[in-house]
Amino acid sequence: MKIYKEKIKFNSTAQIEFIDITSDIQDVIERSSVREGNVCVFVQHTTMGMIINHNEPMLLQDFMRVLYHFAPLDERYSHDLFELTKNNKADGRSNGHSHCKAMLVGASVNVPIENGVMMLSDLQSIFAVEFDGSRDRDAIVHVTG
Repeated sequence: MKIYKEKIKFNSTAQIEFIDITSDIQDVIERSSVREGNVCVFVQHTTMGMIINHNEPMLLQDFMRVLYHFAPLDERYSHDLFELTKNNKADGRSNGHSHCKAMLVGASVNVPIENGVMMLSDLQSIFAVEFDGSRDRDAIVHVTG
């Protein structure tokens, strides 16, 4: 069994943003030389998530509206009070809503690989979902096979 790992980097430009990283992941798979196996994509960020869905702008807008419904900006989050205290490792952002959205979405996706290509349907894309942008971000792509 072969294991190949690479970190891909990207930037977010909006508070909530769906960043299609499908082609970046496929590039990593090609560099790995794995023909049959699995790819796991994982973000080491607590205000970002990973999803697989259709890259259709109106659908992404609907999904964003659902996320705002479950974790609205104007809600009171205890975490925001922590962020404002001294002597913590936080960056000072009031982003309790971002952490809650990330918890709802999850931090990784797994996709089987066949003949060196992810087994996604024609309508599926892999998105890094930013909840606390704009930021420099990265994801770990772990290929096994």
